[in-house]
Amino acid sequence: MDQLENVDGIDPASTVIVKMREQGISSLPRNYELVYQFLNTSNAALIREFSALGSRPTQSQLDEVGKKYLPHHHGASTVAQTRERISDEMQGVIKLVKQDQSALRKYSNLLGETSSRMSDGEASSSEALRGLLKVLSSATGDTMEKGGAVIHQMIERTKEMAQLKAELEEYKRLATIDPITRLSNRRAFDERLSAIYDGQQSGMHHALIVADIDHFKTFNDTYGHQVGDRVLSVAAAIMKSALDKDTFIARTGGEEFAVILHGISLEQAIGTAERIRLAIEATPLKNHHDGLDCGSITMSFGLCMATDATGPEDVYRKADAALYESKGSGRNQLKIHIPKTSRWPFFKR
Repeated sequence: MDQLENVDGIDPASTVIVKMREQGISSLPRNYELVYQFLNTSNAALIREFSALGSRPTQSQLDEVGKKYLPHHHGASTVAQTRERISDEMQGVIKLVKQDQSALRKYSNLLGETSSRMSDGEASSSEALRGLLKVLSSATGDTMEKGGAVIHQMIERTKEMAQLKAELEEYKRLATIDPITRLSNRRAFDERLSAIYDGQQSGMHHALIVADIDHFKTFNDTYGHQVGDRVLSVAAAIMKSALDKDTFIARTGGEEFAVILHGISLEQAIGTAERIRLAIEATPLKNHHDGLDCGSITMSFGLCMATDATGPEDVYRKADAALYESKGSGRNQLKIHIPKTSRWPFFKR
């Protein structure tokens, strides 16, 4: 299943970037997501259509494939159009306010003029007074009617703006969600991991756990990618249930997941990883519709404390190296990145 492998500590993100450069694909977030999926998916149709694009594909060709196979793929034009619509609505509200101000200014001028004429004696006769009152009444009614219409239009435009803003927020949310597992995706993970090192207490009491489903390629080769996607979904659900609801968890590519823990010690991080591992191991993979029993799945884990790394790339590299140590040592276990100055042994189940 995997076209994208972590070989000799190479970051999968770097492999995606290299692929994009080779094919002359612009470095837009949605293009990154598409290439990442191409390199990680078992979907033969996606692989076939993306490969057929060849080198130097146009953005419209890339977006056509992305919208077809990635439910959350929204081209920049969609977001841009929404922003433009919001801008148009705001300009419309401003125009309405200006029109209302102009109408009120004219009404105010009319009141001043009427008052002046009455003071000058122009309304000495009852007929003249009735004439002035008629003009004033008509202007008052017209101004109130226009004011009411403006208020109604402003309310409607405000509702439209709120709806457009909600749509824009939804597009932003979908851009950070993995469509198969409904977890956060690699883009959201990269942002969250970088945030650890942004504050004054950079790296303090944070931990990164990376996990990989064991023998995932076998599931795909034996049962097909639909079962493979089911394995991913089940693993994601079990991991979420084993973690606190506010804990950040993401599918970072292929069969790999990542968990970022805050305010935690090494011993607590080890306990969290083991809780996930045991929950995964204890859950059989069965399809109740057709009776298919795929047995149990297991996962291998790598752990690194943020204080043992210099930044987001370094902590990921070290946790990933610990993960591959786990897989190389028999799988279904946890390995920890241990600084050279530490006496902690590698943890085994």
